[in-house]
Amino acid sequence: MPIPVGLRRFADRRAAGKALAWSLSHYAERPGLQILALPRGGVPVAYEVALSAPLDVLLVRKLGVPGQVELAMGAIAEGGVRVLNHEIIADLCIAPQVIEEVAAREQLEIARRAQTYRGQRPPPELRDKTVIIIDDGLATGATMHAAVDCVRLHQPRWITVAVPVASKEGVRMVRSVADDVVAVWTVEPFYALSYWYDDFRQTTDDEVRELLQAAQPAGAVSDHEGA
Repeated sequence: MPIPVGLRRFADRRAAGKALAWSLSHYAERPGLQILALPRGGVPVAYEVALSAPLDVLLVRKLGVPGQVELAMGAIAEGGVRVLNHEIIADLCIAPQVIEEVAAREQLEIARRAQTYRGQRPPPELRDKTVIIIDDGLATGATMHAAVDCVRLHQPRWITVAVPVASKEGVRMVRSVADDVVAVWTVEPFYALSYWYDDFRQTTDDEVRELLQAAQPAGAVSDHEGA
């Protein structure tokens, strides 16, 4: 599959984050700025964006179709938010109990990650904040849709979704719920997210913890160190 003229793959997520930082530079002076990353892959991207703003994770999980886990029939986020792709559910005749089983399994993973990444530290306060939600890419947009819905419950002043690369379909879906969508590249056809990275190795839990700790203000003590 050829790369479209004028585009090139990102070397890795950290390089993608540096490119995204330039696209978001106009947000740097906004007061009350909070950056949230979707783990795991969004964390190294968000770490490079920085903008001198606090960095935390926003825990969202895709609901994969059984047997076709890369195909999203929806997504859930911490706080009990759920977004379903009713078209896919209808087309594949997915039974309600199947959706509930997948959602229950993914909810357990959200709880595990909350403990792993934050420990006893509570989620950040988002009320009246300008929130930038970052991931390493935007395919169907279902997962990010759930992320935006989750943040919206906390009454922020503004929500921007930012990614290095996005499909046109994903941008359309997310633009309907976010205040702004920023992508370094919006491409069609999208192929797969891994196609746009030379190095797309999975980000580990340890890497997420290390980056979140490195992003804390000087002198801050992590929950893990204080335990």
